[in-house]
This record gives sequence, structure tokens and C-alpha cells, in this order.
Amino acid sequence: MDWKSITFDWNRARAFLVTAEEGSLAAAARSMGMTQPTLGRQVAALESEIGFDLFTRRGRGLELTPNGVKLLEHVRLMGHAANQFSLSASGKSDTIEGDVSITASELFSTFMLPPMIKALRELEPGIEIKIYSTNEERDLNRREADIAIRSVRPTQPELIAKKLCSVRGHLYAAKSYLQQLNNPPSIDELNKANFIDTESSGRLMALLNSQGLSLSKQNFPVLSNSHIVQWELVKRGVAICATIEAIGDNEPLVERVVISDLPLITIDLWLVTHNELRTNRRIRRIFDFLVSELADY
Repeated sequence: MDWKSITFDWNRARAFLVTAEEGSLAAAARSMGMTQPTLGRQVAALESEIGFDLFTRRGRGLELTPNGVKLLEHVRLMGHAANQFSLSASGKSDTIEGDVSITASELFSTFMLPPMIKALRELEPGIEIKIYSTNEERDLNRREADIAIRSVRPTQPELIAKKLCSVRGHLYAAKSYLQQLNNPPSIDELNKANFIDTESSGRLMALLNSQGLSLSKQNFPVLSNSHIVQWELVKRGVAICATIEAIGDNEPLVERVVISDLPLITIDLWLVTHNELRTNRRIRRIFDFLVSELADY
């Protein structure tokens, strides 16, 4: 290989890749943890190095030029190789001090994870914890997190997963709202009640209708993609939602909506990390700690 022919700066190529993936300099800068002007200078410097433009502006976003499209395929391969290098190197780390990032849903991050993190900090003060509280699935293959707590077992062969436990869920409503429904409500009264979901044709409606209810989109007058917002609305008597009993049963402002003695749904929780990180001492310590903590559930 003619090493002298490789004249570009990898940091600039990475700036190009992230900008192309995110669609704007602002989004790319946030993703990389740098300022927009700094990132813009890196992209401009790369364009100056190679002698042509990579992007054209379209409103507030950016669009790849034909030459940019051709180069993006190559820089993606470079990004994948760099990511694999980073993963493999991290997996060989024998140091316990450092940071570990955990991603989990909003509800889990808010109500279940904090006491575990408190106990962990007392045991391992040298480990810094980053929590990504999101209902979107972060990509462990791209190191968007080191460890994930998920309700679905991953299918990617690069990921390893351990089943933690199964949690039960129920319908919950504010005591005041249940009184409006002649607590305990009948099926007919539930068919007239208001519910909350993330989308109008969501899984909650399908699940309840499979259990004998006859709900339509009109039963879901309020929607939110945030489970925390949903829960606050439920506590204020706006509508009914579904959540796991470890959360719902510990909230004094709400009660279970009893349809039958069976739980509404059973959810399996999985702890997931990248295969390359299983030998990283620090990440393994957090992984094993969470397994132990969640065994109680």
C-alpha cells in the first residue's frame, strides 16, 4: 500500500460522516459533543483538502453532492472499522476506573434504576455512570451505549444478552377518575373511558380489545411519546394507562383498574452489551451488578 497517498485527516472524515448521517451541522455537533462552528471548520477543511464540495444547503439542512454520495460509502466503511477497533480495544481494558453508559426506558430510568445506581456508587466510586433515558433503542454496535436494559431480546449476533426477569403490567388510573367510572368499572364503562398511548393505533388498544374491550381511536384523546408525561397525566385523572406493577403499585395517587385477576401483560427484561465488551473489567462489573440487583424482580 502507498501510505503516502493517504493525505486526509481522519477527524475531518469523521466530521463528514457524522454530518451526512445526522443531516445537519447542528445535529452532528450535538452527536459528537462539539460546537457547530468547530465541526463546520472540519468539514470545510476536508472539502479544501480534496478539492470539491461534499454538501449543498437545503433550507436548514444539508444535502450531499454527487461526489459526496460517492465518498460517503467509503467513509462509512472507515467508520465501521474505527468503531470495531474501539470496541475491541475497550474489551481488552483491565481498568476498573472510568465511565460506563447505560440506556433504558424513561420509566425504568426514572423509577427503578436510581436506587441501583446509588448502591453501585457506594461499591464502585471510581466508575462514572452515564444514563441515557430514552424510549428509542440506542445502537450498541455503534457504541451509543455500553449496556442496555431492553424488553426485547436482541437478534444481532454481535450482541450478548441475559434475561433478567419478567415483570407484570396492569392498567392504572387516578382514584378520582375511577370514581367517575363507578369503581370498580364494568367492561361497558371502560369502553367509554379515556386511555393514553404513544400513538393512536398503538399496541395498548389492540391488547385491550383482544381481552374483550371495544376501544377505538376516540378512546385515546391524549397521546404522548413520553412515558413520564403519560404517567403524570394519569395521576391527574386525565385517563388510564398501562405500566408495570413495580411502578404503579407504589404510586399512592393511582389504583389498578381491575378487569380480571390475571396481569395485563408480562414483559421480559434483558440486559444487553456488545460481544467485544464482555471481557472489559469495568463493563463486566456493571453488567454483573445489574444482573444481581434485578434478580429480585
